Amino acid sequence: MADAYLTIEKIAFAEFKERGSKFIAFAYPIQTVDEFKVHLQLLKKEHPKAVHHCFAYRLGLDGNNFRVSDDGEPSGTAGRPILGQIDSKVLTDTAVIVVRYFGGTLLGVPGLINAYKTATIMALQLVPTVEKAIEIVYELQFDYTRLNEVMTICKQFGCTVIGQEQQLFCLLKIGIPKARLQEVLFKLTDLHTVDVKPIK
Repeated sequence: MADAYLTIEKIAFAEFKERGSKFIAFAYPIQTVDEFKVHLQLLKKEHPKAVHHCFAYRLGLDGNNFRVSDDGEPSGTAGRPILGQIDSKVLTDTAVIVVRYFGGTLLGVPGLINAYKTATIMALQLVPTVEKAIEIVYELQFDYTRLNEVMTICKQFGCTVIGQEQQLFCLLKIGIPKARLQEVLFKLTDLHTVDVKPIK
């Protein structure tokens, strides 16, 4: 299993024209399905006259969390070609929505596949891909006098702080890069008074 994955850094869009039809592809970095739905709703509001809002996204690391939609185009002509381009760049946590304005000429199945694929390629070419460490989420509980030491370890090993609560004790939720997991756990347990447990 890999220690890192590829995703895109920021939102990008590109436009492809084919026989009067306009295909505008929007690429988004996403973390959740809900986040994707927000982007889709916004695009539908911004492009109410578009005839189709086709899309594909892939989330997570097991390869099972993806969805494609042809949104009324002939089956297999939009969502699949879009997903094909996300996959050809080995991206995850990525969504592409292609908004189509109809230009009066039917493109046929090969023409549609090519248009959706090309628009997606153009949008994905505009945005840098980034490699992100696969992180394992842990919860740490400790006396706040230990906060500096814990934060130093987190910084040193590039851990992500996901959530933080401070009452009598500090409760910290962190993502530890998989490649550095053993070192980080060793350092944290070495502090003795830090309670470390994985979150399933």
